[in-house]
Amino acid sequence: MVVVISDKDEMRKWSRAMRSQGKLIGLVPTMGFLHAGHLSLVKEARNHSHVVAVSIYVNPGQFSPNEDLSTYPSDFHGDIQKLMSVPGGVDVVFHPQNLYDYGIGGDRDVAIQDRVVSCVENNALGHETWVRVEKLDKGLCGKSRPVFFRGVATVVTKLFNIVDPDVAVFGKKDYQQWRVIQRMVRDLDFSIKVIGAEVTRDNDGLAMSSRNVHLSPEQREKALSINKSLLRAKSAAADGQVNCEKLRNSVIQCITDAGGRIDYAEIVDQNSLEKVEWIKGPVVFCVAAWFGKVRLIDNMEINL
Repeated sequence: MVVVISDKDEMRKWSRAMRSQGKLIGLVPTMGFLHAGHLSLVKEARNHSHVVAVSIYVNPGQFSPNEDLSTYPSDFHGDIQKLMSVPGGVDVVFHPQNLYDYGIGGDRDVAIQDRVVSCVENNALGHETWVRVEKLDKGLCGKSRPVFFRGVATVVTKLFNIVDPDVAVFGKKDYQQWRVIQRMVRDLDFSIKVIGAEVTRDNDGLAMSSRNVHLSPEQREKALSINKSLLRAKSAAADGQVNCEKLRNSVIQCITDAGGRIDYAEIVDQNSLEKVEWIKGPVVFCVAAWFGKVRLIDNMEINL
């Protein structure tokens, strides 16, 4: 049975006990409602550590006031069952109720209902310390979700301080998030190896996401246009089409023809995430598109 810890001090004690035994600790941060993509991250973490911790915490700090935190799907019991099915298993699940101090008295670890830490949080005694990776978080998803990466970087910093892992695994589907965390770890001198695991896809090619459950069968079929168009773009680049504008236009056309609404479709340098006009080295084609009320992200690395 997986050990479940909700208290921060207990989590620290567990990690210190593992470290005293000379064991390397791997961490997979999640927001729960796990799918095969998350489980692949756990398997990757197992390859680089002796014990594996998975955190399950829906982070309110990365939701803006116009995003409904309450609609984020959850199935904690189902998550535990899935984690128990992973070869080698998971050693501990860190499942805190709340990681923010709201400055209103009482037990700081008790979840505060209907409160969201966001850019409009103005309680003078509440949480006010944020971690921000200034340049990497501005483009791509950062344009339409301005507080998202600030919230991600802050809560991951908290998790790193509490769990104290040697290795942390993030999925490349959230490519910008992975690069933001890598840069944060470098800049703040965390002694943690950050690993990016490849995108996990369903048999039809759709990138696995907790949001996929909200797609109707028709929307899901149309959403396949994202991966199909990215594969075509990668093939075209391999055949010599290195004009990014032409590649972008073909992907945008394919997705919009399928009924999707583009948030962004950009070809950027894999490390700096800055836009490029011509493919001259390793790039990544990143896409975010809406199908109905569901926003999906995907990407394709192109290494010429």
